[in-house]
Amino acid sequence: MTQVATAATQHATSTRRWRTAAIAIGLGLLIAASMPPWGWWPLGLLGVAGLDQLLDGHHRWGRFRRATLVSVAWLGPSMLWMWDLTPPGYLVAVCAYSAFFGLGAALAPGGRGRPIGLVGAIVLSSALRSAWPFGGVPLSTLALSLAGSPLLPFARLAGPLTLVAAAAVIGVSLSALWDRRWLTVGVGAALIVGASLAAYVAPDGEAIGEIDVALVQGGGQQRTRFTVEGAEVVFDKHVSATNEIDRPVDMVLWPENVVNVEGEFETHPWYPEVLQLADELDATLIPGVFADLPDDNVNYSLTVSSDGEVLDRYDKVWIVPFGEYVPARWIVEPLADLTGVLNQLPQDARRGEQPAVLETPNGTMGVMISWEVFFAHRARDAVRNGGEVLLNPTNGSSYWLTQVQTQQVASSRLRAVETGRWLLQAAPTGFSALVDESGNVLERAAISEQRTIYGTIERRTGLTWAVRFGDWPALLAAVGALILARARSRGLGVRVS
Repeated sequence: MTQVATAATQHATSTRRWRTAAIAIGLGLLIAASMPPWGWWPLGLLGVAGLDQLLDGHHRWGRFRRATLVSVAWLGPSMLWMWDLTPPGYLVAVCAYSAFFGLGAALAPGGRGRPIGLVGAIVLSSALRSAWPFGGVPLSTLALSLAGSPLLPFARLAGPLTLVAAAAVIGVSLSALWDRRWLTVGVGAALIVGASLAAYVAPDGEAIGEIDVALVQGGGQQRTRFTVEGAEVVFDKHVSATNEIDRPVDMVLWPENVVNVEGEFETHPWYPEVLQLADELDATLIPGVFADLPDDNVNYSLTVSSDGEVLDRYDKVWIVPFGEYVPARWIVEPLADLTGVLNQLPQDARRGEQPAVLETPNGTMGVMISWEVFFAHRARDAVRNGGEVLLNPTNGSSYWLTQVQTQQVASSRLRAVETGRWLLQAAPTGFSALVDESGNVLERAAISEQRTIYGTIERRTGLTWAVRFGDWPALLAAVGALILARARSRGLGVRVS
């Protein structure tokens, strides 16, 4: 009888574990479905609510396991684009960032303090993933999932972490509603209403003028890799599309590195052609240049005046780990045959050091080249240094699927709202987009098409709270939430029922 009872107990335990794992995976898939390109943002809130239920009553190690599995199911599908570039890197990234999320759940106390503690933990784990290691990878985040939601204006309060906090608060409030813990529901509702009112009255800058712009997308196939012949095709496509501009404009934006040359651009035959093109347009032209130099390479944007003169230059500052440089190259080098990284990146890109702006005859443009747009601090740097419009020349043509491209548009919407600036995104094969200061995508080119997007945009000035104070208010609030949660769990505070 004892053996039978033991076997039955083991079977029941195994069944519970498999059921728990299935629930965790299901919750992670809900959050994944809220990410671009799918964008069913309410599902992400339901996923957080289910996570709160899943963690209820479990010890620290149990919370870590369950939250980590939720995150694996969340990031696995929504970061699948990385598999095409580096399968080992994809597996490491998904597992490492999921462990960050699990660690946050483990640090949040159980018991009475769980709801507020989970909010703080989610915010801090998101901040960690967006900053470390190698500068962070802020893709497939809760903030991006809410770029198409009514909560988007919250971003002007304290940046993307405000949206992460809002998702967490709504999630634990829905969980509390299920359990009929009315005080928690009331507190959560009050926080969201308060944040809505604050976002409504928060400064978002003011218009100081208008300019007519054209964003040029040359077109072509996705999932392509660089070749010398391909570089010529890309350049010719953008020259051709630019020559078809059919109305007077003040400024023309080209994507990142559509001018891809060996050696200094100034000595290349394309250099006078670009200067002449600006002169013929009678408009400021901002081309994206990638120069492969003997000792390094550099990715930059230029201001070419309507007179065909180069007036300013911005070198990309926030370069891509394993895309433009190899971190800890001395460690990776022995594994080069295994990873292939060094074959693709024989030398690192040079980091720029100047503020993220380009001076133009049309005003001061804030510039975030490609990857930089995913980082709120790059937009803050641009605006604090006088940026009146934000530019995002980018190149997503090498990526598989459309996950990176759609998440980049979502990120552009966040940067626009956080700064109170219009944002112009130009990509060689998509997506190019025109985004106003409220985060509305006014026009977007399709993948692979050759198209020029026209618009009359505002130059704007003034600082939002997100630009003025950065992430610090959200970070301090998250730390405070964890401290308060621990106090309540130890019976030192007011019970949240």
